[in-house]
Amino acid sequence: QVHVEESGGGLVQAGASLRLSCAASGRTFSRYPIGWFRQAPGKEREFVAAVGWNSGTIDYTDSVKGRFIISRDNFKNTVYLQMNSLKPEDTAVYYCAASVTGWSISTCRNSDTYDAWGQGTQVTVSS
Repeated sequence: QVHVEESGGGLVQAGASLRLSCAASGRTFSRYPIGWFRQAPGKEREFVAAVGWNSGTIDYTDSVKGRFIISRDNFKNTVYLQMNSLKPEDTAVYYCAASVTGWSISTCRNSDTYDAWGQGTQVTVSS
């Protein structure tokens, strides 16, 4: 069983950068695709980015393409979300999740594909 925990959130001004980390337990972490999702107040949870077990597959939602970078270090059991040029509309609680059953490029945006979720980390971007 895998457990994940997010960190790195905070309060920043528009245009700033943050790097979120998703630390996982379990020796088989390197087998699992990882996704980042976010949920803003009053809105549904939405897909942000995802990375396959060997970083061969990476996907981003359109609103973060060119600004966010997802990466993973399987030796450290950690996935990162580098967020640059942050905007107020990026304000949300960010969650990482592991897909124990696996996914494909066609399903990686679906939250039902993920089995283990963290508690989330708050990101607030002021204008």
